[in-house]
Amino acid sequence: MAKVLNHPIFSSRRFAINVVTYQEGHRVLEHNDPMGAGRYFKFNVVLKKPEQGGVFWAEKVIVNLFNRVYFFRPDKYMHSVSKIGKGQRKLLSIAVYI
Repeated sequence: MAKVLNHPIFSSRRFAINVVTYQEGHRVLEHNDPMGAGRYFKFNVVLKKPEQGGVFWAEKVIVNLFNRVYFFRPDKYMHSVSKIGKGQRKLLSIAVYI
């Protein structure tokens, strides 16, 4: 599987900002991100869409703007990204732990 490039911008116990690049051939299998106690929210902004594939899916999304901006609960709902057939998928990911 293709390598994922994760560039941390900021990280603390309750808040993280990363720029994540998924290479051609990569996919994210359906999963959730259990956190134990508390709630986990993600705000993802797709900065660059691949030419083929790389489509985000989630059981439930709080906000979806233009299939580029997603606000969801990765701890509570299953989510995935389809295989990137051509190009890269780059996103700004903001995680909040409450």
